[in-house]
Amino acid sequence: MLLLPVSSATDTWLLRKVLSATGDPPIRLAIRDGASVCPPKVRPVGTILFQNRAALLKTVLQPEIGFGDGYAEGAIDVEGDLTALLEAAYRRWPGSSAWGWLTRLKSNCVERFQANSPRRSRSNVHHHYDLTTDFYKQWLDRQLLYTCAYFPTPEASLEEAQIAKMDHVCRKLQLQPGETVAEAGCGWGALALHMAKHYGARVKAFNLSHEQIVYARQQARQQELADRVEFIEDDYRNISGRFDVFASIGMLEHVGIQRYAELGKVIHRTLGKSGRGILHFIGRNFPAPFSPWIRKRIFPGAYAPSLREATTVLEPWDFAVTDVENLRLHYAKTLEHWLERFERSVSQTSAMFDARFVRAWRLYLAGSLVAFRVGTLQLFQMTFAGPDCRIPWTRAHLYEVPEPQEQGPKWMHAMS
Repeated sequence: MLLLPVSSATDTWLLRKVLSATGDPPIRLAIRDGASVCPPKVRPVGTILFQNRAALLKTVLQPEIGFGDGYAEGAIDVEGDLTALLEAAYRRWPGSSAWGWLTRLKSNCVERFQANSPRRSRSNVHHHYDLTTDFYKQWLDRQLLYTCAYFPTPEASLEEAQIAKMDHVCRKLQLQPGETVAEAGCGWGALALHMAKHYGARVKAFNLSHEQIVYARQQARQQELADRVEFIEDDYRNISGRFDVFASIGMLEHVGIQRYAELGKVIHRTLGKSGRGILHFIGRNFPAPFSPWIRKRIFPGAYAPSLREATTVLEPWDFAVTDVENLRLHYAKTLEHWLERFERSVSQTSAMFDARFVRAWRLYLAGSLVAFRVGTLQLFQMTFAGPDCRIPWTRAHLYEVPEPQEQGPKWMHAMS
């Protein structure tokens, strides 16, 4: 470890290094009972308080991991609103710093270690999604959708917005009664069950999370949909058979860009030339490494692609991109709901895990909220179709409100 003489001047120098590396945001940095710094002529939105020099030095050497681990461990406190402080930092974050080479080196090492091979994918999924379903019940909606919701109005509830998201997806796919769907990465099963119950589809849904598959199968039985929805605990690479539709909602982030050719091959094998599908994923405006702290502590193996990178899944197989929508602000709104519910359930979560877990997940949710709010991250929905698939003439079907019925709204005729 770098050894520095112990003095207030040293602390001030270190604090200024952190402030400069993060773009001089309107934030006060301080070490307990010691030095503090703040950009001149600004009113700070909050204070990052380092409990000791070790936490400060770790943040100097690795800003994201040092801050993330320090906050989770309690070695770093935030005085003021965490979300407001992070937003101020994100808006000034330069994207690179004097330590950029170290961040890139560590990111490359983590990428090799967490590469999403079939074996590693199962481990990566288990790390995040098998924390127990009871944990996620504390702060997700009643149907346990853990992907961006779609808010018809800003006042819509989370439950309403998640149902609207599922309908938005089904309308984009122009799903019709009797059609078959392969879903890659189905979560706790809400979308697959919705497609069967309200659109008359037959769905095979694949997922590596044991906890999620067990819950999804229970829901299928309770809703008397087990004859139309099959939940399969397996890797997306093992999807076989021919389907009309391929759906991937929030799974592309876990594939890894090195594996896009494998995914594209699966989609082509599944749809042939006449099928259609949707990729719903967290993305970026340009290629960039994923947060090293989130990859290390929360989402191993994660990568958010640019649109250009995502289209490489489809290009080799002559799939046409038929529509792209950016729901970034909807994801920010979704995360506002999740974070609020998470904070209300802190006592239950602490009993399940510990204080460090709570602080880490608070930082993850708040940081994600801010990333979508300021545009560091995007949420893309990209629909596509094979060369022999008839595509809609206009987008009118996306915004027509169908009459409520169990199977197949009346507007599902545009592709007949």
